Amino acid sequence: MKIGFIGLGNMGAPMAANLAKAGHVVTGFDTADVAVDGVTRATSAAAAASGQDLVITMLPNGAILRAVADQIVPAMAPGAVFLDCSTVDVESARIVAEAADKAGLLALDAPVSGGTVGAIAGTLTFMVGGSDAAFAKAKPLFDVMGQKAVHCGPSGNGQAAKICNNMILGVTMIATCEAFALADKLGLDRQAMFDVVSTSSGSSWSMNAYCPAPGIGPQSPADNGYQPGFAADLMLKDLRLSQQAAEAVDADTPMGQAAAALYARFVEEEDGAGRDFSAMLPRFETRRRG
Repeated sequence: MKIGFIGLGNMGAPMAANLAKAGHVVTGFDTADVAVDGVTRATSAAAAASGQDLVITMLPNGAILRAVADQIVPAMAPGAVFLDCSTVDVESARIVAEAADKAGLLALDAPVSGGTVGAIAGTLTFMVGGSDAAFAKAKPLFDVMGQKAVHCGPSGNGQAAKICNNMILGVTMIATCEAFALADKLGLDRQAMFDVVSTSSGSSWSMNAYCPAPGIGPQSPADNGYQPGFAADLMLKDLRLSQQAAEAVDADTPMGQAAAALYARFVEEEDGAGRDFSAMLPRFETRRRG
């Protein structure tokens, strides 16, 4: 396929490289003018989108996505697929999909899970919103860039799935870190704590696969000084998106709200910026009740 790829950052660059390695003809654009193996550089977003079978965007937020969509939708060929892999607010995803639909394009919102490691390895999970026809056309590319793609329903539902998933993740990571800090103060060995919880009713992905305690469980960012696999800054972004969505539909999400407030404090007032989201554990280790 002829593919345009706009947004060649930490996630976009390896995704585009994997598509090129798989034999697709990839033309890329990024404001930073980065070079990616196998990807031809375009001079603008519109140039990267022109004449392509499918255009992928991987962008920082909804405002930038809407601005880029304004540039590329008129340049895209009717019948082409506009595949947005950014994590943005549901409203922006649906606005862009509506504009694409009016232009005769097939639109998908497909945020990802798996981080930079998954992007490099081609093992991402895609949560996809859009029509059956658009999903079918993009499916071969999901198979190159990831290990799983779940069609979640109409436009916007991919973003809905992503923010609901990450709200759970943010809440469970905080609870896991709190529990380890409490166990420490109660004199419970961390390995014993892990051995019990990981095989009991308190088990979760945060405990079993991404344990925030160094030297416990499978290798995780905790074993690398909390260098990000998934940055606390990005968790804060996703939690804020969840609360924006909750407000829009009048959903009661007190735990999501509390998690968003804690990560905001951690990132913006403490030392969480640039650290992995599991670095909440050393934060709780030094704190007292209240």
